[in-house]
Amino acid sequence: MWEADVRVIAVEEAFSVPEVISWPPAGAGMPERWIREWGRRLPDLAELRLADMDAHGVDVQVLSMTSPGLEVIDDAAEAVAAARRINDHLADAVAAHPTRFAGFAALPLQDPDAAVAELRRAVHELGLKGVLHNDHVGGHYLDEPRFRPVWAELERLGVTLYLHPAIVPADRWRVLDGYPVLGGPSWGWTAAVGAHALRLIYGGVFDAFPGASVMLGHMGELLPFQLARLDSRYRQADVERRPRQLPSHYLRHNVYVTTSGVFSHAALLGATHEVGTDRVLFAIDYPYESTAEAVEFLRTAPYAPADLARIAHSNAERVLRL
Repeated sequence: MWEADVRVIAVEEAFSVPEVISWPPAGAGMPERWIREWGRRLPDLAELRLADMDAHGVDVQVLSMTSPGLEVIDDAAEAVAAARRINDHLADAVAAHPTRFAGFAALPLQDPDAAVAELRRAVHELGLKGVLHNDHVGGHYLDEPRFRPVWAELERLGVTLYLHPAIVPADRWRVLDGYPVLGGPSWGWTAAVGAHALRLIYGGVFDAFPGASVMLGHMGELLPFQLARLDSRYRQADVERRPRQLPSHYLRHNVYVTTSGVFSHAALLGATHEVGTDRVLFAIDYPYESTAEAVEFLRTAPYAPADLARIAHSNAERVLRL
């Protein structure tokens, strides 16, 4: 049951900095009308965005650099400089509207040591609330040993990493050939990011850093609905190459799920049943999804007021220290 004064915090809301990384990427294959609409909304960090929030009752957006982001930059020094510009730009937007915006930093993971330094700066100096990264880093994934210092710092600071799809994939899947719609948000992105999250589990990231966490959008990239299957296959894995706990343990202790782009009450009920209401956060995926549709989905969700408040705002307040 929706209470009229409930606070609404949306935690996966995109922006762009076109002078640093152009949008859209070449060959994105988007219809021209969406390129025009999203292209005017992404760089806007005041007028259009605040009007949309006000019209639909969204109190806070947690802003993050859209894809393509830093992951498309090959040169590490260039990525470090771009990260500073993006994070400074984001911090300025938050400072201009501190009651309406918060932010996730972008990290130059091409250079893990520099990423650690930028993470500290983003949290301590800029006041950003965590990190959002678009899947891979030039085809490399975050379970690799080179990224252990980043996970250690995320754990030490107590901030989360939002693992988000990358519009430019690490590789091409033959099964998707000829069906470009399947390679994007309808399936390919979910499959890729879900698999990346499972690499973190099976790669021992959360055994090494039990206080570290990730957020997964799009109803947890569907992983909550695979818990029984994942656990049933766990015992068939090589004992030397499997994590200490069942996969469901990590999905219930180290992963947060957001609702971005999946406005289905059946899916929401399934996700909260599997991972717990305290681990599910509201998100829209602005401007790529409709704020009106997302908020109506939230308002009409079949939950008691206390549980609905957790999803709408209090989980975000707790996890992101808002």
